[in-house]
Amino acid sequence: MLSGIRILEFEALGPAPFAGMLLADLGAEVIVIHRPGAPDTPGKAETSLLDRGKRSMTLDLKSDADRATAQALIRSADGLTEGLRPGVMERLGLGPEVALGLNPRLVYGRMTGWGQDGPRAAQAGHDLNYLGLSGALFYAGLPGQVPGVPPTLLGDIGAGALYLTVGMLAGLLRARETGLGTVVDAAIVDGASHMMALLLSMGPHFSTATRGRSLLDGPHWSRCYACADGRHISVQCLEPKFYAAFLERMGLSADPDFAAQFDTARWPGLSARLERIFGRLPRAHWQDLFAGSDACVAPVLSPDEAMADPHIAARGIWQDGAPAPAPRFDGAVSRPGPPPDRGDDTAALIHELKEKGLL
Repeated sequence: MLSGIRILEFEALGPAPFAGMLLADLGAEVIVIHRPGAPDTPGKAETSLLDRGKRSMTLDLKSDADRATAQALIRSADGLTEGLRPGVMERLGLGPEVALGLNPRLVYGRMTGWGQDGPRAAQAGHDLNYLGLSGALFYAGLPGQVPGVPPTLLGDIGAGALYLTVGMLAGLLRARETGLGTVVDAAIVDGASHMMALLLSMGPHFSTATRGRSLLDGPHWSRCYACADGRHISVQCLEPKFYAAFLERMGLSADPDFAAQFDTARWPGLSARLERIFGRLPRAHWQDLFAGSDACVAPVLSPDEAMADPHIAARGIWQDGAPAPAPRFDGAVSRPGPPPDRGDDTAALIHELKEKGLL
């Protein structure tokens, strides 16, 4: 879908390379500029799944010659992404002002936790901190318990990488129409706050002040339950027709206590009852009981279990131990190239730049 689009990605952590992987999965030519030498992150491999489908070049951006190569690449690119702290790219002589001077059509994407400005812009932070400050973490957990630690997918990927990707695509569309580039300031705290619009749209059924009283963190029909074998089952039957299907499968349709789905005063007691019921039998029993129903019940699977699930397998969501690209176009599942070794394409890219008269 993005064939013919060239994105220059400067090596960073987490959400920025994920955005680059997504753009590469969609068909863009993504060139990742790796720092010379081994990765400086403990435990990080020489090759990364997030680099799949990309080309790799190693440049020392403190070197005049390598910085000139980076500038030549900028002149050849449609977009650029970086995930460094505010001011770092400017100090390297590769900030937005310089880059757009070299290439006025460039879409310059910046990925940070706190944003390019504001009192916290220069501070370190991680996924949990950005979610905490945005208000999103307030609802992560059951009433009476401390907020849980969601997977970094929620902040780094949902509020970060995906917002950066959308911003890049919007900028590329405008550049194609007008010839004008732009700077995309994608901050995880911004994205997490923006995603709160879904919760706030629930109006009277959503509390912004008290945990355990909104539709997503309080009801007995919106949580996970432990089963007899120590595994878990997820229940989230929000709409009354799905709630009715849930009660029918559970044999609780005639129980008057369960009839008032939205009576917040009943939620704690009904949750305790369901805890006891689900705790009597293993997860496999509940999976079989709800199979094929619209009760909105599903098992909580480990990643290994998820790969073997019939639905996941039927859709080919995992390929060779890695998640397949998403979304799909015309129903087809694409197969990205493997991640390159660091610097694999350095010589070839320098040759291309020289052939085009850019270097």
